[in-house]
Amino acid sequence: MTFNRKEFELEKRKFAKKQHLDKKLQKFALKFVEESDKYNYGYQWTWLDLPIIQLPSDIILTQEIIFKTKPDLIIETGIAWGGSVVYYASIMELIGKGKVIGVDTVLPSKNIKKIKSYNFSSRIKLIKGSSTDKKIFKKIEKFINPKSKVMVILDSNHTFEHVYSELILYSKLVSKNCFLICCDTIVNCIPEQKHRKRKWTKANNPMTALKKFLKDNDNFEVDEYYNKKLITTYSPSGYLKKVK
Repeated sequence: MTFNRKEFELEKRKFAKKQHLDKKLQKFALKFVEESDKYNYGYQWTWLDLPIIQLPSDIILTQEIIFKTKPDLIIETGIAWGGSVVYYASIMELIGKGKVIGVDTVLPSKNIKKIKSYNFSSRIKLIKGSSTDKKIFKKIEKFINPKSKVMVILDSNHTFEHVYSELILYSKLVSKNCFLICCDTIVNCIPEQKHRKRKWTKANNPMTALKKFLKDNDNFEVDEYYNKKLITTYSPSGYLKKVK
């Protein structure tokens, strides 16, 4: 093997395009997500002992994006156990800068205590309330200065109405060349999850909200490489780059 990083990166992009066009592989990957979800596969993972309810490939890709863009602030709506908030903050600790704001309607005291137990917890700010509440949004805006590089991850209520409202609100905060991640667009791609009842359906989900948002907004585009390199993901087409 010749350790030429430029050639290595070009080859990665070439194969990402090829695997994306491989219909058999894509069908297999989608079937894996559908079947494994029956056993709550996405619930199996932890970060520093806190549950992080995502697929490993999505977890790693988000790390790549954070390290590449080095945002000053990451805003995540919907934090569940808090594993993802701790994950983002730990990466920022390694980078040496940045904070994470986590917003959720439910913040159990045990979860807060665990999140605050890490030696980098000063990088984490938790806000209780609905992400689409205008008062909550204004509170978040106060943490942003004009020079801040901001990244947003939307992972709360997955209905069309809620996600579309989040997209309209939080897209305003994302900095140029930074990312907005719209999670769980997979709902639109697999059969209804009868084993786990939810409000969202194939006609009412993050993907339907994302498609409408992108139709009406040309400030963002679906990042070609990041979305094509994923084979198994909960967020197909959900990695958006702000281009203007």
